[in-house]
Amino acid sequence: MSTQTAGRRIGRVMLVLAWGAALLLATHFFGQWEERRNNPNQAPQSVQGEGYIEVRLLSSRGGHYLLGGQINGANVTLLLDTGATAVAVPAALAESLGLQRGAPVQVRTANGTVVGYRTQLASLQLGEILLHDVDALITPGMDGDEVLLGMSALKQLEFTQRDGTLVLRQTTSLD
Repeated sequence: MSTQTAGRRIGRVMLVLAWGAALLLATHFFGQWEERRNNPNQAPQSVQGEGYIEVRLLSSRGGHYLLGGQINGANVTLLLDTGATAVAVPAALAESLGLQRGAPVQVRTANGTVVGYRTQLASLQLGEILLHDVDALITPGMDGDEVLLGMSALKQLEFTQRDGTLVLRQTTSLD
């Protein structure tokens, strides 16, 4: 084989590899862009003022408010649900978080009535907002890994919504 033929073959291989790398990078960046559209609040920023902490959330493309948060120090995705009485944790996620099942309780959902279990979250963090001893429910019927952020947590905060932005505010004591 001549050096010219070998050079062409190496050039073609390099071209195929370059296109493959470009395709992989484009797929990776498109996936990240799509995830940011679904949850623009993966790492919510906090603003601290005199006597308060605020977290501003942008609505997702579906009009929901999702955000990255923590339960007992573990990262979770939260979906704000003002219609939910309590924070609702899917059973599989609750197990991985080590949450203990308490007393059974009937839970009415959009899909009917199911049996859930009371539990307590030692800590629930939204940006720099930190809540302690939050009542929650372990819900075996919930699919996915999103935690519904219901009123058992939201009642401890002030919240307002305007023009696709939701502001959560925790009043802090001035010591």
